[in-house]
Amino acid sequence: MPEVFVDADGCPVKKEIYRVAGRHGLDVTLVSNSRMQVPDERWIRLVVVSGGFDAADDWIVERAAAGDVVVTADIPLADRCLKKGVRALTPTGKVFTQDSIGEAMASRELLSYLREMGTITGGPAPFSPKDRSRFLHELDQLIKDALKRA
Repeated sequence: MPEVFVDADGCPVKKEIYRVAGRHGLDVTLVSNSRMQVPDERWIRLVVVSGGFDAADDWIVERAAAGDVVVTADIPLADRCLKKGVRALTPTGKVFTQDSIGEAMASRELLSYLREMGTITGGPAPFSPKDRSRFLHELDQLIKDALKRA
């Protein structure tokens, strides 16, 4: 059975993940650098990692397997997951694919450069109800596809 891994620090759609994964009978693993409240369900677990900046990312990449789903806003983590055959989805509902990840990585680098130069000073757009709705739809689709292939 596929599993859902969540890059949990700052993830705004944890409740939605629980709802969709629970409906499909999948386990959910939240990976974080700090403790947080999670529902007391046997299929939901929290892993708190310590160490460097990418400790949570490394933990997820080491354990996620082809067919699993990872929820993250971290583009390099999504790239690493895709290389293992793991599906990757942002909390705003953007599905990363082999075809789209290169452009996403390039855009990330460009925006980082522009921020360093002071050209861009703002952050991402606020999380919206439309983002939440798109996320729910795309997560459900990714899980259905993963279950068909399992």
